[in-house]
Amino acid sequence: MFRKIVKFFDKFEDSVRARLSHRPILYAFIGGTGVVLFWKGVWETAEYFPVLTGLPSVLLGLLLILPTGLFVSFFIGDNIILSGYKKEKKMIDRTESELLHEIDAMGDMAKRIERIEAVVKNIEYNTLPARHEK
Repeated sequence: MFRKIVKFFDKFEDSVRARLSHRPILYAFIGGTGVVLFWKGVWETAEYFPVLTGLPSVLLGLLLILPTGLFVSFFIGDNIILSGYKKEKKMIDRTESELLHEIDAMGDMAKRIERIEAVVKNIEYNTLPARHEK
């Protein structure tokens, strides 16, 4: 029963996202409203518990988001961490030639991956026993 419900909402989410992706402003408005209303509900629910004020609330929040990795991911973001680690420039600070060079490099990588896939398929085809042999 639970799996059917999850599967239904998963398919429903996919269809809604597909339709809204063609209208980014409407998508942003609906998504933003949903996020604000969700956090408003969380805030108002927390008010029913007097212990969830001030420092205890901060500590409980950290206890929930630090082990899951959401603290760093949400407040800093993976892309910022990775770009700092790689010592990359921000997109706005890159020159046109740097961006074109990066696009060319990605195209070269895609071609290499295609060649590797072809080699692997050839190896698989040649090493697998023939289906007609017994």
